[in-house]
Amino acid sequence: MIPDEGLRVAVIGGGAGGMATASRIKRLKPRWVVDVFEKTNYVSHAPCGIPFYLSGIVESVDDLCAYDVNYFRERRGVSVHINSEVVEVRDGEIEVVERGKRKTYEWDRLVFATGARGKGLDIECKDIEGVVCVGSIEEAPLVRERARKYGRIVVVGSGYIGVEIADALSRGKKITVIEQGSHPLPSYDQEIAEVLMRFMSRKVDLRINERVVELEGDERIKKVVTDKKEYKADLVIVAVGVEPNVELARDFGAKIGKTGAIKVNEYLETNIHGVYAVGDCAETRNVITGKPDWIPLAAPANKMGYVAGSNIAGNKIQFPGALRCQLTSFYDMEIGKVGLSEREALKNGFDAVSVTITSRSRASYIPGGGNITIKMVADSESRRVLGVQAIGAGVAKRIYASTALLYKKSDVYDFFFTDFPFYPPKSPVWDPLVIAARNLFRKLDIT
Repeated sequence: MIPDEGLRVAVIGGGAGGMATASRIKRLKPRWVVDVFEKTNYVSHAPCGIPFYLSGIVESVDDLCAYDVNYFRERRGVSVHINSEVVEVRDGEIEVVERGKRKTYEWDRLVFATGARGKGLDIECKDIEGVVCVGSIEEAPLVRERARKYGRIVVVGSGYIGVEIADALSRGKKITVIEQGSHPLPSYDQEIAEVLMRFMSRKVDLRINERVVELEGDERIKKVVTDKKEYKADLVIVAVGVEPNVELARDFGAKIGKTGAIKVNEYLETNIHGVYAVGDCAETRNVITGKPDWIPLAAPANKMGYVAGSNIAGNKIQFPGALRCQLTSFYDMEIGKVGLSEREALKNGFDAVSVTITSRSRASYIPGGGNITIKMVADSESRRVLGVQAIGAGVAKRIYASTALLYKKSDVYDFFFTDFPFYPPKSPVWDPLVIAARNLFRKLDIT
């Protein structure tokens, strides 16, 4: 039985996972002392909101935080230490540089919520002014200031953040997007990505199958050199992905999984008793494959915090895993994916079959609305749907519906017979998901 008094919990990292963990513990054990150590000036921050701040939709960077420090201190009783970097972890204590002063804090339970950081370019280059990596909201004001000042911007990488940044900055600016792969959003299959490629190319200078080999400039960036061409640049934004922050945990003896993130069990505990890991630094289980996976997204991070906090406080609960469900947009074109692409399904050993359909997103007699293209992937043996990708109009609602069905391991029949509502201004009587499932019947020899 865990005592109601006397335990100290140290949480390293004040992002979504860390603050969710701390809040849950204080809810269940209000007398416990919970210290959160965040090296930046922000907690409960949302890096995924950076593009909307850059575009001006979000006015203040403070708005990217769900709650401020005082909320957690006053309303939830969490001892939040900002501008406090944990530099060493030892048995029962941590060493912290807090506002420039070195301090030691004791702990009975420890949570690594150290998040992820933006990857750098895999090239030899000196530090040049005008080259930024968008990894945290602290960098966002500098990026916005420079983006407003300069006209020629190069975005390196076209994953979710790269696409959204290109969208945010492309009004009135010359934007070049450089992608070393064959299409933007590399985790998507070609059929969906080609629709995005055609549309993006009207708004930005999209360069695919090009690898950055050098950044040129003296004191300031002047040009980006790829293996095919050179591009003049006043500002270079590097958005080539993220990697988990695991160094503190690894140095303390926590095992690192095959994904490169901290290995945890279903209770989110590491191999060290009383030490947990949550959010973008931790592994989880992929609901589709059943295998360990690294899914650095805000929704799983918050739920992992809830689960870890519950377990630390003595309420046993398992984290079932995540689906890697994502939505984004470029101008008014929505793009979404949940589960596995066909390429990912084949890589994971499934006998995958797929269909790609294009349908109206609402009733034909309602003007406007546009089309939606959906790719559905299924396993030929079990007929279980493995993943759904979509692009066009009305994507979000189809991804939400697919997420719920995939979480319950639904098959093609379930997708076909699910009673999606018909409302002419929002959906046709034959929903695009139903049409995709019906087309899969032929591939699976279902009459």
